[in-house]
Amino acid sequence: MRALISITAGIVAMAVAAPALAQSATKVGQYNDWGTYSYQADAGKVCYVLSVPKEKQPTSLDHGDIFFFVSQKPGQNVAFEPQFIASYAFRENSKVTVKVGDKAFSLFTKGKSAWLENAAEEPQLVAAMKSGSAMQVSATSGRGNPTNYSFSLRGITAALDSISACR
Repeated sequence: MRALISITAGIVAMAVAAPALAQSATKVGQYNDWGTYSYQADAGKVCYVLSVPKEKQPTSLDHGDIFFFVSQKPGQNVAFEPQFIASYAFRENSKVTVKVGDKAFSLFTKGKSAWLENAAEEPQLVAAMKSGSAMQVSATSGRGNPTNYSFSLRGITAALDSISACR
């Protein structure tokens, strides 16, 4: 999995940095199932933690690369912004559900990405991730396929702590 994270980190960084596609991410560290990365954007340094799912359902589908990450963008006054990225476009106007323990969060979709509908809930999702052991993500593809992903939260607290001073 670490090799997959390293190989795909640059691709994800470019997706996050669009339209400034010239960015390339530098791997900063690895904390169990979460890698940490940074790159320089026009608005300043961007740091993020990234993981890939342990399980993808249904197994009969080709899910492609799937990522969940949390970014720090001090130059844009963004602190710990969770985002889910798929290799496929989500069904238009669909929602992604993230569950950690008994807490559920709704994300809006645009293209291949999803963000919390209510940005004020970002700290609650991050806190749930830090206190949980696993996270479930459910989405619907543009073709109407329901998909489910299971992420390990091992290492998320240390990974987030390592980017808390991103400057």
